[in-house]
Amino acid sequence: MSQQKPMNRWLVVLGAVLIQLCLGAIYAWSVFTPALLDAGWSKLETQFVFAAGLASFAVVMVFAGRKLNTWGPRVLAAAGGVTLGAGYLIAGLGGTDFWPILIGVGVVAGAGIGLGYVAPIVVGMNWFPDHKGMITGLAVAGFGFGAMAWVKLAGTWGELIDLIGLSQTFMVYGAIFTVLVLIGSIWMRMPPAGWRPEGFTPPAVRAGAGGEEFTGSEMLRTPQFYLIFLTFAVSAGGGLMSIGLMKLYPMEALQAAGYSMAEASAIAGTAMAVFFSLANGIGRIVWGLLSDVLGRKNSVMLMAGSQGLILLAFTAMAGNEYLLYLGAALIGFNFGGNFALFPALTADEFGNRSVGRNYPFIFLSYGVGGIVFPILGGMLGDMGNFPLAFAVCGVACLVGAAATALVFPPHRDEAHLPLSVHGFVHQLHVFDQDHKKG
Repeated sequence: MSQQKPMNRWLVVLGAVLIQLCLGAIYAWSVFTPALLDAGWSKLETQFVFAAGLASFAVVMVFAGRKLNTWGPRVLAAAGGVTLGAGYLIAGLGGTDFWPILIGVGVVAGAGIGLGYVAPIVVGMNWFPDHKGMITGLAVAGFGFGAMAWVKLAGTWGELIDLIGLSQTFMVYGAIFTVLVLIGSIWMRMPPAGWRPEGFTPPAVRAGAGGEEFTGSEMLRTPQFYLIFLTFAVSAGGGLMSIGLMKLYPMEALQAAGYSMAEASAIAGTAMAVFFSLANGIGRIVWGLLSDVLGRKNSVMLMAGSQGLILLAFTAMAGNEYLLYLGAALIGFNFGGNFALFPALTADEFGNRSVGRNYPFIFLSYGVGGIVFPILGGMLGDMGNFPLAFAVCGVACLVGAAATALVFPPHRDEAHLPLSVHGFVHQLHVFDQDHKKG
């Protein structure tokens, strides 16, 4: 009996992009904040919704990673789309009241993103083991590009908020998200057992090649996990705070520089919806491709370090139209890189086949960064000190780059050592001996 011909693996990319376009709606949150501020919300309250969505996203993703093999990626992605759509429906039915929007856009829609996010990444890596960085970047590129589409549809291009109101916009978005994710989920299935791309030879089973498979408990006993966790938390957190404030802070800085309120609003909106969002999507692809050449560790160090310097410089850029566009693009470019680099780094360090279970634990750092830094930005914004928020994030990213310099390939037998200074020093010694041999 002849074997069934595998499907074209590029259909997986198409499905992944459709799914991620919708999941990226969380990054469009800033387009709704001016209307909510007009309705009496504080800046801190707007950031609470954003932070709740990020936290729900990260926590539920751990559950999704555990259910991936049981439910299958197609069911998991479809469940994510339905839950995401339901969250926006709840928000739409609640008017401009804080709690329905917090529960709908924050908790429920965030959970939908967490359910749907892991499937395209894991399926993509299984179909493209020969280009892990590239496929991860492509798989999550839609997440970044989606923000621009949803911001512009609700704002200056589609003017949905002005035409039909905030609540109806939430409900329209909920319907669109559900349909597109369900379509994309059609192609979310693993390749046949034993399948591999033509001409591809799997790497030898060795540390740092994705060959050694770590369980979640083994991974949690390695210092590498905590170093990677720290770097992801601060690098993603700085970008997440920038997303939440990319409309509010530049508007203040531009008006202080002499721009009218209308001019400042238009410029700040363009910075977020066009420059940040486009660069966010492009950065996911470019950093993924670069990591296949430079290596994952070097790429993360370069990304986090440059992000720290840009965030420190951003307060001097926000009050000038063209420097603001440049700053928004650079922050978005580096921010997008997180989502191409860290899944692939997790696969390299803790195993290709285990990435579906292990990456959600790494991704909890995104939830930590998504709570701490946006709320910090909102608090300092209410105190009239946005520059301090960007400075804190800049320094944190530089610390993250230094932490990544300490990451080295783990060995499974060392995952059973006590997580202590002695164990850490022992692993450094083994790493040094491996490199001398190589």
